[in-house]
Amino acid sequence: MSLPSRLVRLLIVALLGSLPLTGACRDSESDEAQFRPSAPALTVPPPKDVLRLPKKAGSYRFAALGDMGRGDKWQYDVSKQMQAFHEEFPFDFVIMLGDNIYEGATPDDYHRKFELPYKPFLDEDIPFYAVIGNHDEPNQPHYEPFHMGGERYYTFKPKAPLLAQLTNNDVQFFMIDTENVDRAQRDWLAREMGKSDARWKIPVFHRPIYTSGRYSVWALWTRSSLEPTLVANDVRFVLSGHEHFYERTKPQRGITYFISGAGGSLRAHDIRPSSLMAAGFDTDYSFMLWEIAGDEAYFQSISRTGASVDYGVIRRGPTKGTDPHSATE
Repeated sequence: MSLPSRLVRLLIVALLGSLPLTGACRDSESDEAQFRPSAPALTVPPPKDVLRLPKKAGSYRFAALGDMGRGDKWQYDVSKQMQAFHEEFPFDFVIMLGDNIYEGATPDDYHRKFELPYKPFLDEDIPFYAVIGNHDEPNQPHYEPFHMGGERYYTFKPKAPLLAQLTNNDVQFFMIDTENVDRAQRDWLAREMGKSDARWKIPVFHRPIYTSGRYSVWALWTRSSLEPTLVANDVRFVLSGHEHFYERTKPQRGITYFISGAGGSLRAHDIRPSSLMAAGFDTDYSFMLWEIAGDEAYFQSISRTGASVDYGVIRRGPTKGTDPHSATE
C-alpha cells in the first residue's frame, strides 16, 4: 500500500471511530473483540450486601440493559448476575434498550441470543419489553416475546402492584424508535405523552441524545427531535443504550440520562472526558436495576462480576432532582 493510500485509510478509520453512522451504514462492531475483560473476576460480596435499593412495599421493580444479543459468554455472565440479584430483588419485568439480536434474524438466532441466555426469567413469565436498535432486523417488532405488538414505537403501563393502585402511583413507558424519528413518530410521542396522567413518564430508546462517548454528533441531531417533547412533559429520566458502557449524566434541562449499553457488548475506555457525566463505567459489562415508589425512582448499575457501579435516587415534587449521595464504587 502506498503512503498516500495508507494515510487516506487512517483518516477514514479515525472518522468512523469518532462519528456516528446512519442506519444505511451500520455502526461497526469490529473493535469489540479487542476489549474483552481478561483479568480474573474480583471477589465481591453477595447481592444482599451489594444491593442499594430499598425494596419498598408496592414499588415497581424492573431491570434494564441494552446491546446484549450475541449469545456469547459475556451475555451469559451478565444474565447470571441478573438471576443472582433477582433472588434478592425480585423485579417484575425487563426493559431492553436495543441491539437485542446481533448478526442474524433466524429462529435459531433468537433462540441462542435471547431465549437461552434469559431462560430462567422466561420460565418465570417475566416479560421483556424491547425498543429497536440499529443492529435489529426490521421484523423484530413482530417477535412476540419482545412485547412490541408489531410496532417500532409504542407505549405501555406495567401491571401495578396493589399498593401502587391504591396510592395512584402510576408509571408509563414510551418506547421510541431512534432509527427513524420522523414527524409521524414525533406527533405520536407528543400526543401520547400529553394525554398521559402517569406520575412517571419514562422514555426508552436506543441511541442516546446525551453521551460522553463516540456518538455525540448523532446525539446532538436526535436531541433536537426529541428533547422539546421530553422537557414539556416533565420527564425526569431517560433510558438508552448504543454506547457500549454505562453512563449517568448530570441533569440536562431537568432530565437525567442513563446509558446502559454493555449488556453483551463492551468498548472499554470509550468514555471521553466530558462535563456532562455524573458517573460512568466502561471497563466491564453491566446492567441496571430500578425501583419506583411514589415520588422516588431508585437506580443501581451492577457489573458483570456483581459489583455496584453506581446508585442513587431521582425525586419528583418539591425536592425533585438526583440525590447527590449517588456515587460510583
